[in-house]
Amino acid sequence: MDDVEVRQSAVQGRGVFETRGFAQGERVLVIDDRRMVDADHPLKPGEDEDHCDYLGDGRAVLMQSPERYISSSCDPNVFVRTVDCVREVVARRDISVGEEIAYDYIIDCHGGEKWNCRCGSARCRGRIVSSFFVLPLKWQREYLPLLNPWFVEEHREKNELLRLKIEVA
Repeated sequence: MDDVEVRQSAVQGRGVFETRGFAQGERVLVIDDRRMVDADHPLKPGEDEDHCDYLGDGRAVLMQSPERYISSSCDPNVFVRTVDCVREVVARRDISVGEEIAYDYIIDCHGGEKWNCRCGSARCRGRIVSSFFVLPLKWQREYLPLLNPWFVEEHREKNELLRLKIEVA
């Protein structure tokens, strides 16, 4: 897309940066989900599993450029929304020209893998467990409206328990 560019990131490796700025709620880019990864379409030599995105019903796609270079942040300025089976990256707040775009990898995630975050934000959680359901309740409450319908449905019982916790809190 002409509105973003991939370049060196202070967070890690390459990142995606705004070239024109975006208003809150505006679509930043559409994610190219054409490259499915499954038994019939395995990763090819040179394709990196770290660039796979896991979707509902056990589906996986190999992320393309530029979206494969979007960094994770504990204070994300974008999120991923699915509209009519098309995933798009949407501005969570106004984003300035030249700002790196980043989403929180833990939204729509329930895998349990652990890693150290290097986002550098004031809200950085440090050690990350790749599961929405282990986030502190205040973060779950904040991110709940950003969950994609497939994730909510796939984890219906946990989401219902979370909604009860939020009502009680």
